[in-house]
Amino acid sequence: MTAILEAVDGRERWQWDYEASRRGDDEPTTLSGVPLAAVYGPGDIDPAAGEPPERIGWPGQVPFTRGPYASMYRSKLWTMRMFAGFGTATDTNERFKAILAAGGDGLSTAFDLPTLMGRDSDDPVAEGEVGKCGVAVDTLADMEDLFAGIDLGAVTTSMTINSPAAVVFAMYIATAEARGVERRRLGGTLQNDILKEYQAQKEFIFPPRPSMRLVRDTIAFTAAEMPRWHPVSISGYHIREAGSTAAQELGFTVANGFAYVELAREAGLAVDAFAPRLSFFFNAHIDFFEEIAKYRAARRIWARWLAERYGATREASLRMRFHTQTAGVSLTAQQPELNVARTAIEALAGVLGGTQSLHTNAMDEALALPTERTARIALRTQQVIAHETGVANVADPLGGSWYVEALTDEMERRAEEVFAHLDELGGGSMLEGVHAALDNGWFQGEIADAAYDLERRVNDGRRVVVGVNRFTDAVDDDPVEILRISAEHEQAQVKRLQAVKADRDGRAVAAALDRLRADAADPEVNLMPTLIDVVGTYATLGEIIDALAEVFGRHVEQPVL
Repeated sequence: MTAILEAVDGRERWQWDYEASRRGDDEPTTLSGVPLAAVYGPGDIDPAAGEPPERIGWPGQVPFTRGPYASMYRSKLWTMRMFAGFGTATDTNERFKAILAAGGDGLSTAFDLPTLMGRDSDDPVAEGEVGKCGVAVDTLADMEDLFAGIDLGAVTTSMTINSPAAVVFAMYIATAEARGVERRRLGGTLQNDILKEYQAQKEFIFPPRPSMRLVRDTIAFTAAEMPRWHPVSISGYHIREAGSTAAQELGFTVANGFAYVELAREAGLAVDAFAPRLSFFFNAHIDFFEEIAKYRAARRIWARWLAERYGATREASLRMRFHTQTAGVSLTAQQPELNVARTAIEALAGVLGGTQSLHTNAMDEALALPTERTARIALRTQQVIAHETGVANVADPLGGSWYVEALTDEMERRAEEVFAHLDELGGGSMLEGVHAALDNGWFQGEIADAAYDLERRVNDGRRVVVGVNRFTDAVDDDPVEILRISAEHEQAQVKRLQAVKADRDGRAVAAALDRLRADAADPEVNLMPTLIDVVGTYATLGEIIDALAEVFGRHVEQPVL
């Protein structure tokens, strides 16, 4: 950086040569490839958009660039919502209680792969995967065990599940109501973001359009009967974990949000009746300032589009709220203790970006599911940020920074390029544009190209990953103890499932499944009431999914060359 020594009032001082400082040979970029100058100043703010105080507004005011609430964390800290799930429902119930006892104030449920794919634990396809990456839930009995001894009217629960989301949601509602907790009192979030499954995570079951019918039904059902529930958590997290850049995560995720808005409006719902209960789920990656800019841009885009394109008039509809999780893909198996530092930095970016709830990954998650000890350290990381650093004392403390505002503008510009492309594909419909981009493989191709580019930069050393491609000389004298899910967990779950099947009324199950098939064949029927009745017979998840597949079909992804 160039500086000029000059005399002012008889005293020497250093003054930056702004233009000279912006010229360099190395030209560093963000993870999204945004070229970075060495220093930022007033010239980096678009004068056509007005001066920063007017164009970025204030926290709690439209366009919410600086945060959705005026006082932000001074009045209420973010929810420390730790993600947990492994083995049987009883195993995870114990972990839930440990999280609450350690100061966690929200639950986030991880389901195992068979559950995510709509398979029962005794399905031959599920063998070896039961309880491994989350908790196994086969029937209403498992949901009852999962939340035994936990007041569902007092705690908020997030459920990270997509294709079978409506079925698992029905189990949760049935469990609460059997305990006398009315559904209108239930608070929480259903991920239920099926679009990103086709784009990135690939845990789909049915084709896109019937899958979107299930999303529509949950949005309509909660809008009418569950005012404290978020029916969709529009998720960029998995898009980013699959290899996208931050700018792609922003653009693809918010575009999916617009598609869900159009889906609900096509079903006859007024935008202000459901939009306030839509929430988002973003990744907190390691490029600190880029992540903060991403969150700020997301809020501004959502407020503008909901008002100008979709006619929302309530501030609650324009106020984007989101959950954040630190980046699992940034964690390394090498020198895993360094992941504590990575997670702390990523969590701090989420807080400075204005998140409403936060999950911090444990240091051992590149190796296995977290142990109780490492999960507690991850929670304590949030508590240190909240109570020791002082960052919660001021809303949007980085607002007005020339660098942060310029980067926020650039993230918004790149997202708008995504929206324009999808709008053109859909002939003016974001919903149809997203469907078209799924059909032609555009999303998948963009993510794959970004992932390949990053991997090349790591492999040739242009992107430094400490302990992986540089500073690799550490000796791990103290191996990390990891959590192992034994075969006994799977055997116990299969026995539990067999016992439930033996005790239930088989005729009631068959009749309920017949009714489900009939209702699924009528696109005008909301399936949520039917599903609540069906799970009440202790029909299994696999039986319910198979019944729906008889009507909807099963999706097979076509390779794109």
